[in-house]
This record gives sequence, C-alpha cells and structure tokens, in this order.
Amino acid sequence: METEGRDFLNTPPVKTVRFGGSVADTLIKNKQGDSSDYELLKHQLADPDIKDAQIINWLQEFRSCVTQLTKDHEQLIYTVLRLPWVGRSQAVVEEYMAFLSNLVSAQTVYLCACLKMVVSHFTPKRVTICEGGVDISDSDDEDENLPRNFSQCHEALQLITRYVPSTSHFLMPILQEKFPFVQKSSRTLECYVHNLLRVSVYIPALRRDILELIIGKMLKLDVSASRTDIEEAEENALQTQQVDEQSEEGLFDMDEDMSADDSSRVAVTAHPVAERLDALMAVLMAYIKDVCHENGALHVERTKELYRDLLGVFDKLILPTHASCHVQYTLFYLCSFRLALAEAFLDHLWKVLQSPSQPAVLRQAAAGYLGSFLARAKFIPVLTVRACLDLLLSWIHRYIDSQDSSGRQACCDISLHGPFYAACQAVFYTLIFRHRAMLEGNMKKGLEYLQSLNLERVVMCQLNPLKVCLPSVTSMFAAITRKYQVVFCYTIIERNNRTVLPVVRSSTGGDSVTTNTNPLDSFFPFDPFLLKRSGQLIEPLYQVWEELADKDLLPIKAGRQGSREDEDDFLCGETAQAEGIVGMTPSSYDSNLRSPSSVGSPPFTFQRLF
Repeated sequence: METEGRDFLNTPPVKTVRFGGSVADTLIKNKQGDSSDYELLKHQLADPDIKDAQIINWLQEFRSCVTQLTKDHEQLIYTVLRLPWVGRSQAVVEEYMAFLSNLVSAQTVYLCACLKMVVSHFTPKRVTICEGGVDISDSDDEDENLPRNFSQCHEALQLITRYVPSTSHFLMPILQEKFPFVQKSSRTLECYVHNLLRVSVYIPALRRDILELIIGKMLKLDVSASRTDIEEAEENALQTQQVDEQSEEGLFDMDEDMSADDSSRVAVTAHPVAERLDALMAVLMAYIKDVCHENGALHVERTKELYRDLLGVFDKLILPTHASCHVQYTLFYLCSFRLALAEAFLDHLWKVLQSPSQPAVLRQAAAGYLGSFLARAKFIPVLTVRACLDLLLSWIHRYIDSQDSSGRQACCDISLHGPFYAACQAVFYTLIFRHRAMLEGNMKKGLEYLQSLNLERVVMCQLNPLKVCLPSVTSMFAAITRKYQVVFCYTIIERNNRTVLPVVRSSTGGDSVTTNTNPLDSFFPFDPFLLKRSGQLIEPLYQVWEELADKDLLPIKAGRQGSREDEDDFLCGETAQAEGIVGMTPSSYDSNLRSPSSVGSPPFTFQRLF
C-alpha cells in the first residue's frame, strides 16, 4: 500500500474526505462576500465524529494562514478551539499545541479564549445520565485517562505562557470564573484544585492568588459543616452500618473476607459537605508537603516562601472567619515541618493580639489561635510554651497595672477589655493541656515556674476574667490549679455564680432571656480534626486531651454555672459549637496520602475506618 513505511509523525497526513476549498481559499472567498464555503468549514469542524487525520489536516492549514485569522473570524476560531483534542493521539495533541502557539503569537486577541479552553479541561468530562427526567450525573470519575489529559492541558498552558509572558495577568480571573460550584462532586472539586496547584508550580507569580482562591472556597464549605452536624452525620452513619451488619449476620461466614476488606477500605466522611472539604484538604496538604520537601529532605527556602504566602491568606481570610473548623489546619501542618515555622506563627499571632491598631475582634481571634495552637500542637516543646506564657502573662499584668493606675473603678466589660479576656482564656487553656509536660521531670522547678506566673493576681483582679471565660475552661483550670496549690479559684467562681451574667434576648422572640455562657463568642480553632482522609496527616501531630482523675476534681454545688455536667462534657470530648467545649481527637490513622506531583490527577486515599 501507499501508506506502508510512512513516517506518520514527520510527514503530512493523507488526504481525507472533505468539502469546500482550502482554509486560505475559503477565507479569501468569505472576504469577497461568498460565505458558503466558510459556513461549510465551520460545520465540518463541529462534526462530533471528526477523525484524527481530519483534525491534523485542518490545523496545518490554519497554521499556514494564521496571520489572516483576525477578530473578524472570531466564530471560526471558537469552533477550532472546541475541537476535541485532549485525549486524542499524540500527533493530534502536538499539532494542536503548535496551532495554539502560532495563534497566540500572531493574534493575541485570542489569548483569553485559548486560556478558557485549556482551563475548561481541568475537571473530568461531564457525563449526562437521566433517570425520570432528572439529571443525576456530575463528572466521569471512571476515566482512566485523566492523568494524561491533565498533563496535556498543563503542557499547552506552559506553551502559551512561553509565547505570551503576560499570560499570568489574564489567567487568574479565568481560574476564578471557571472554579466549579462548591456543590459539585468531590472528584470534580478535587481535580480542579489539584490542577490549580499544578499551575502555581510553573507560574509561581500566581501562587498567592491561587491559594487565596482555593482557601476562600474551602472556607465556604468549612463554615457550612459545623462540628455538631459532622458528628451527628457520623453517628447516624455508624448506626446504619451496625443495623446493616446485624441484618447480614448469619447469612454467610465472611469473617475472613471482612478482615481483609477492612484494611483497604476507603474512609469517607459521612457529612456530604465535609466530605468535599476533606478531599480538598487532602490535596492541599499533599501539595504543601511536596513543595516543602525535595528527595525527602526539607527545602528551607521553598518552605519559607510557601509559609509567607499561606500566612498572607491566613490574615486575609482565615483569621477573620469565625468558627471555621478545619481549613486553618493547613498552617498547623506546615508549621510541624520545622520549629522555626511554629515559632514564627506564634510570634505573628502575638503581634496581632497586642497591637492596639488591630480591630478587637481580630485580636481576640488571634488569642484564640495562640492558646489553641500552644495547647494542641504536639511538636511545640515545653520551652516554647513557657516563653509564650511569659509573654502573655507579662502583657496581662501590664494591662492590670494600667487599669489599677487609671484611678477609675475597673469593671467586667467585654466591649472594653475583650482582648484581655481572650488572652487570659488562652493562658488558662494552654495550662490545662500542657501543665503535665511542664511538671514532668522536675516537679519542684515546674511548680516554681507556675508560681512565678502570679496567676492569683490575674484571677483576683477587678476585671474578673473567670466570670467571662468559658465555664468548661474555668472549671478545669480551677481543678488543676487547686491540685497543685497554685491558685484557688472556687471562691471567685461561687461569687460569680451568684451574680447575673450578661443576658441576651431569645432568638425565638418574646420577652424570654437566656444566660450567655460564651460572652466572648470564643472558639478554639484547633479543636479535634474530624475529617477522615486528611486527618491521617494531623493525628500524629495532635495533642489529645488527657483526662484528670476524679480525685483531682473538686465537687461543685449543682446550682452553679459551669456545673459538673459541663466538666463531664469537657472530659468526654464533646465539642459543642456554641460553648467552645474542649474535645478529644479521633483515634489513630495511617498516613497514606500521595502528593499532586506523584500522579497526574488527585489521589484516592485508602485508610481504616475508626
């Protein structure tokens, strides 16, 4: 045959069946007023059954007359950009990339159209399946060619960037515009976020903006799935699973099969919104690990640069967001790589807290992050905890001094002294979690240190922080300080319980009022991590709550606020959202996350259910 021995990649393709003249002739005829061949050309390019040889033939002709493809031919170019080139043969992909590079070089007016076309391939192809007239589909999760398809898209994007250096200025708005709706499937969101992070690798100027875009979307998911909702969904899923297992009991002897199956079962968060967030957290944390490590060793400069970018996003988006549960763990995870990062993060929070130029709400949030980070980060040594406590207590004592020297009667006013109360609660919370570590090894020196903090003055000052702090924190702090005879809080607690705390009108309307047990509206940002996939990376770094023995807890009268029931909630790990109760972490997981650079598409993570 004529085609035998042909070098297909390096020789023009054989003639294919087509109608009308060449592209160059068609453009000339259209300019002269005869648009019949022009419309025929658009129709043939839009054929869904177009063959590889036809695509290559057309593209070569378009390349030869690219200078004539001005904005007058916008609709024709849009038709070419809709050609199904991704996933085709290597010859088609190479020819299409050559066409793209020629087009953006000669006609920059089409740059944004080309970028939109490439970005549109960052998610799996949509598969339409209708049942009863309802579209129940989202994306083709079974496409095994996704890694290759994504790599081809990134190759095309890098090619465009090479020919048009200003690409980054036009790309970011397109990435924002094309971001899938947060209610899309986990796989769709996962793939898009993964591809955005890949873009940040070869266009580093966009990394800060890309991280801001991703984290902003993740925060929307995070605040839509409260701890209470996630825990309730997990409990319901567990009950359903138990009922199913009981109904299947006795039908088959599957003990061996089940034991083998359990070890490779994919742990999925039951709450649908939390499950999407979990997928994105897993991708983002794997990216952080990849960027910061090279051949298994920490790359210091790259880690510092990423920390600065993430810290900027933290200040802009995460810190002002009240009651986010999980997104802030991206910084928690990054800080675990090196103590200097953790100390830098603590120093940053400290500067926000003690800066009078910052809004009070941000200063209070910074105090919450400071206390929660010190309490929960297992990788922070006792020396660092002590240094932070010294800073906090020094500032608190100076604040008390300023109130005492003002000549006015100090009163318990949250609107005036919110940052002070938040700082006190951070100190109490940190001591609750880290007092054992401070006293281990040398009890005498540890007690001397606790005594040197002069906590008694803080507790007994006119500002009365025990009245404002969460009852769970207050009661546990009182129990611990009583045990070691550092300070006695119960007299003040009893006196506070006899006074009326600030009240708010009922949200249901009417004249009823309820007691506000969280007047600071505080929360602990690093309360237990509830997401299962990404939780594998957090669990080894996380300080869980270690229960005190019953003898360490002083029985409190039933009538007081912050009752024994509150203490039980604290100890049993319940994390009531409104109350900010201290909680416990889930049990251990195996860390088995892969990073975006290791595969062409985001990984499926296998892990145990707990």
